[in-house]
Amino acid sequence: MNTEKTLIRGARVLGGPARDVLVDGETIAEVGTGLSADGARVVEAEGQVLLPGLVDLHTHLREPGREDSETVLTGTRAAARGGFTAVHAMANTFPVADTAGVVEQVWRLGRESGYCDVQPVGAVTVGLAGKQLAELGAMHESAAGVTVFSDDGKCVDDAVIMRRALEYVKAFDGVVAQHAQEPRLTEGAQMNEGVVSAELGLGGWPAVAEESIVSRDVLLAAHVGSRVHICHLSTAGSVEIVRWAKSKGWNVTAEVTPHHLLLTDELVRSYDPVYKVNPPLRTQDDVLALRAALADGTIDCVATDHAPHPHEDKDCEWGAAAMGMVGLETALSVVQHTMVDTGLLDWAQVAERMSFRPARIGRLTGQGRPVSPGEPANLTLVDPAYRGRVDPAGFASRSRNTPYRGSELPGRVTHTFLRGRATVTDGKLA
Repeated sequence: MNTEKTLIRGARVLGGPARDVLVDGETIAEVGTGLSADGARVVEAEGQVLLPGLVDLHTHLREPGREDSETVLTGTRAAARGGFTAVHAMANTFPVADTAGVVEQVWRLGRESGYCDVQPVGAVTVGLAGKQLAELGAMHESAAGVTVFSDDGKCVDDAVIMRRALEYVKAFDGVVAQHAQEPRLTEGAQMNEGVVSAELGLGGWPAVAEESIVSRDVLLAAHVGSRVHICHLSTAGSVEIVRWAKSKGWNVTAEVTPHHLLLTDELVRSYDPVYKVNPPLRTQDDVLALRAALADGTIDCVATDHAPHPHEDKDCEWGAAAMGMVGLETALSVVQHTMVDTGLLDWAQVAERMSFRPARIGRLTGQGRPVSPGEPANLTLVDPAYRGRVDPAGFASRSRNTPYRGSELPGRVTHTFLRGRATVTDGKLA
């Protein structure tokens, strides 16, 4: 039980006027001006923005099974450095998180790490094989209390299995998070299908491979009356389908990754495998459509799809390289660069899309809460005036496969608080 007092002085709460925030133990005690508290640790935060702790719906922590890429401890340290106080750990581990035993193992490892809350995501199907539903009810009833289920990394491409999963999770208000990729349309695909793939001679990954599954699944969710969440939306066409589904009042949510808000398939001309990701980097038109959709609320939230890989899995020829990028430690900076500094979002809207909404989608309690008296003190301080070059050598993550190496990005998380306890202080792990 944390009993410390912290006074955060002069922070711009959600980007608004400067306020003082007094944290007493695990709870926000007071928000106002001119506050003082005997014995409190004081954090001078003039010019900094205070946000609720960020929540990631889509993190690969790799443990159990691929601890050479990441562990729950190193991944949650990276999350804290990025301002996150809760992450959802995806199920494609070894063994797959398709039983109550495995999700409880991940949940307990998260509790032991102490850097952020870890909410396991359960697999939809046994072994991610797409043939038989996993133990959805048992995972929900376990100590981990799983409410989000996904075969991410693979698509639940069988419509009957997907329908059954949606029907099953409806009973306890769960959600199926779909990796939208029709596998028959992406056999041999290496990058986005378009002008660049044609010029490079690489197998093309058509937009319709994503859009066809998104279309099918919003219709299935409407038919069943259940919740579906679309992972890492990447095309302008997918945006329009989600926008149409929401206009019908269907229970559909969607996420976008920071890298799909910034990077395009033109970068693949370098043949640098750091840009190889699933779904692939798309065109500039897609990037602009994704930004507009995040701004207008069609896309509900930002999720990192943090996908760590060891050096040998990325430092090789393009065709043999693993897909994925790390993203926890750079996510907020990329969102500031693409959405805040461009005027598409203000900081209060960033809080909505990186904390409040993902917490609601994941049905988390105690996370994604207002910065108000009586609320849990899960908080993030960011210095938006900071500019610096990304140096992966300083990452807390075990892996270094970032596409931003050497790039200048704005913003720096200076402090992260998990239930009042500092996990990051002055940009360094506490």
